[in-house]
Amino acid sequence: MHLPWRQKQQTSEEYTSSLPSEQRALSPRWSATKDTFKTHVAAAQANTKSTLQEYNAKVQNRLRAKAYELWSRPVAYLVLSGFFLGSVSTLGVTFVYRRYFRRLRTAEWVTPDVLRRKRWVRGVVTSVGDADNFRLYHTPGFGWRWPLKFRRVPILSKELKEQTIHVRIAGVDAPEGSHFGREAQPYAVESLAWLKGMIEGRIVYCQLVRRDQYSRIVSVVTLPPPFLPGWLTTGRSLALEMIRAGTGLTYEQAGAEYGKYGKDEFLKAEAESRVARRGMWKHGTVGETPAQYKRRHAQSGTDVEAQAQGTAKAEKENSKEGGLRRILKRLWP
Repeated sequence: MHLPWRQKQQTSEEYTSSLPSEQRALSPRWSATKDTFKTHVAAAQANTKSTLQEYNAKVQNRLRAKAYELWSRPVAYLVLSGFFLGSVSTLGVTFVYRRYFRRLRTAEWVTPDVLRRKRWVRGVVTSVGDADNFRLYHTPGFGWRWPLKFRRVPILSKELKEQTIHVRIAGVDAPEGSHFGREAQPYAVESLAWLKGMIEGRIVYCQLVRRDQYSRIVSVVTLPPPFLPGWLTTGRSLALEMIRAGTGLTYEQAGAEYGKYGKDEFLKAEAESRVARRGMWKHGTVGETPAQYKRRHAQSGTDVEAQAQGTAKAEKENSKEGGLRRILKRLWP
């Protein structure tokens, strides 16, 4: 039977057997060399594949790191920007509140910083105690008048207790009333009535200047301007109006304050009032000026007693303040 593949196999065997012995000996070596080459090629491929995988992993890690850096950088900027804007807003709101909306309840709330800046405040006169001083209820900001009225000025005495600033009108010296057992000066009652009719229950503007020996706040007081709002312009000087009406004299002692008008303007108004014989000048002269009156009683000791009582009253107001209020005053001067 004829088998072609069998014939080929026989032919190959015959060919191998017909080769010389040296060539037959080289065949196993060639097979070993080929196997070694294949092993090296496979190892090189595996090494190349591993290197490519490591490189791809490094590239991916670098891309992830870059993406994280690009993603996190705006977040950091937003956090810092938010912190900065929040701080600026807080400081701005605090400044606006302290400057325009925080009430100065009593004279003790008027700190040295406020006096150093000679701050202007607006308020309603709740009472007039003497011919040259009064009680002011501070009304900062808005909301005190229509059409935006949502805050009110108390009218009862118990509501006004420890809620007003004791103001001494700067630049003027009015006749002294009867206090601490002392007799009243001539025209003291008329001066007091004039001042009450002029400012009691009305709005005035005060430039806080200093604190006197009776713990009152010496202030340059002006009346509301007739047309424009008070924060744009100033009205008439209350002290000058008192001197022109003959209800007071120019204050010329140490520490006198006259505002923007100056002492000469006050002396000029006093001379005009004296010539016209208004008020306390109705007889052409004044027997004893308020300064002489106070000097006489200071020598007798009654004025020292009044000063001591004023200091004791201020200390009493300080002692009534609770610990929380003292802390708040330190934080919000």
